[in-house]
Formats: sequence, C-alpha cells, structure tokens
Amino acid sequence: MASKRRRPKDVTQLHGHHVVTGPELRATFAEDELVNKTRFRRRLLHGIVLVLLVGLIAAGAVGAWAIMNGVVKVPTAIASKAPTSLCPATTFDYVPNETVTLNVFNATSRAGLAGTVADQFKARGFKVASVDNSDTAYSGVGVVVSGVKGQAAAFNIQRNIAGTDYFEDNREDESVDVILTPDFEGLVEPQLVDQTPGMLECPREDLRIADNAKWPIIPTRPPGQ
Repeated sequence: MASKRRRPKDVTQLHGHHVVTGPELRATFAEDELVNKTRFRRRLLHGIVLVLLVGLIAAGAVGAWAIMNGVVKVPTAIASKAPTSLCPATTFDYVPNETVTLNVFNATSRAGLAGTVADQFKARGFKVASVDNSDTAYSGVGVVVSGVKGQAAAFNIQRNIAGTDYFEDNREDESVDVILTPDFEGLVEPQLVDQTPGMLECPREDLRIADNAKWPIIPTRPPGQ
C-alpha cells in the first residue's frame, strides 16, 4: 500500500500566524530608520528656521531701539535733497547810509549797548527809530531783520557789522532791525566798510542740518514794537 504524501510544511505560518522572516525584519528596520532620518531632518530644519526667526526678531528690536534713541541715523527723503537756501539770491548795491531807517536792540547782558551802538550809527548818517532791549536767544554776532523792501538797507547794515545773520520777515516798510547778540564786538571802522555790490549773508546755512524744520526761529521785534 502506497504511503500517503504530506504537504510541505509552510515555514511562514505557525499556528495560523505569519512568521516574520529575516528579510522582512531587516526591511522593517530599514523603513523605520528611513522614517527616523526623515523626522530628524524635518526637526532640524524647523529648528534652524526657528533660530533664524528669533534672530531676525531680536535684530529688529535692537535696530528699532537704536533708531529711536538716535544711535543709528536713518536717511530721509529730506536729507537726500540739497538744502533749500532761505537767503535772498539778489545782488544789492550799497545804498547811502542816510536812506536807512534802523532799529537797534540789545540781546546781551551788557547794559546800554543798544544806545551806544545807535549813537555810532547816527554818527554815520543812519536814521535810528527805536532803541530797546530784546530777549532773543539767538547767539552769534548779531541778527539783521527786514522785509523784502528793506533788503538793500539790510545789506548796508551787514557791511557795517561783519558776521551778522540775515532773516526776512513780513514787514512791508523798508526799516531794518539790528539785534545785537553775545558775540558782538563792534562796528566795522567807517573807512573799512566795503561798499561794493554784494549779497546778503546767512552764515547759519553752513551750520544747519538738512531738515528745514530745524531752522532757527526768525527773531522778532520786542513786544509792543
């Protein structure tokens, strides 16, 4: 009687359960390792991005603090433009002293200075209308102020007091104000006064910054004038 053949035993099955083979196990570990590497790369990338963002925020905060405290100067549209001059560009002839009506104001601590200088101008033929004190905070040699009609007369005054700064106001007559400030030392000697044509001088323009809002306040006459 022939023997009954048995079916080959399936080594991948044990009691109805699949037995993991060596190749399958190695493939599983390989997949896990690939997944772990991918996760690590993602975390590393996220970490780098986070560090960069924190750095940018910190740099922005430091930059904002520096700008607000003046440590860093940011160029503006105004600063990029050539400063606009407020000094008249007209060339004036030296008008006769007798045609100039002058107001003299003392903004120094030297008592009687306005009266002394007014007398000196009178001796040169000028017409002195007012003599008084002024509380202007402008420093320097002195300030010469006039309206448009008085600019030729103001040019004359600047030639008699060297180093003064010219300002234009809204007056409609030809009168000129002279405000004597702390650096004033005296009039130019009569024989040394330059009477050739020239322009009004505004020395403050060489010292100012580009922002027109920072111009010195135009001096005005004392109260009641």
